[in-house]
Amino acid sequence: MSERPFRILGMQHVAIGGPSKARLKSLWVDCFGLRQTGNYVSERENVDEDITVLGAGVATCEIDLMQPLDPSRKPAVHEPPLNHVGLWVDDLPRAVEWLAAQGVRFAPGGIRKGAAGFDITFIHPKGNAESPIGGEGVLIELVQAPPDVVAAFDALAG
Repeated sequence: MSERPFRILGMQHVAIGGPSKARLKSLWVDCFGLRQTGNYVSERENVDEDITVLGAGVATCEIDLMQPLDPSRKPAVHEPPLNHVGLWVDDLPRAVEWLAAQGVRFAPGGIRKGAAGFDITFIHPKGNAESPIGGEGVLIELVQAPPDVVAAFDALAG
């Protein structure tokens, strides 16, 4: 493998799906005290998602609470309930280029704006013959970190 031209900086979010956001919110918002900062609805992605957060500043982590718009359609954002994890990356385009060259399989859609407004892309949960490296059953979202997250990581890393 060639030298990695990017860094994974930390966890950006965890996406949890269920048949009803109301039931998810009763635990995450009402019991745990997370605060809702937004909502994202996409027909194409079959999702109605409430964005909740814990922590503050650059240590904020989203917990995305998702329900399908139509439970009979794909993607089924509620199956499995732990839908995906999102990782901050300092240089998303370089990461995608390098990872693809290593045989990582990406889900269709390429780099695009995500629910929270950052550029994102997804690593497919399963490899295939052409691109044998996947998430081994886990959908992984790579999220372009904003400058303040990169600077905080650099300051902590020394």
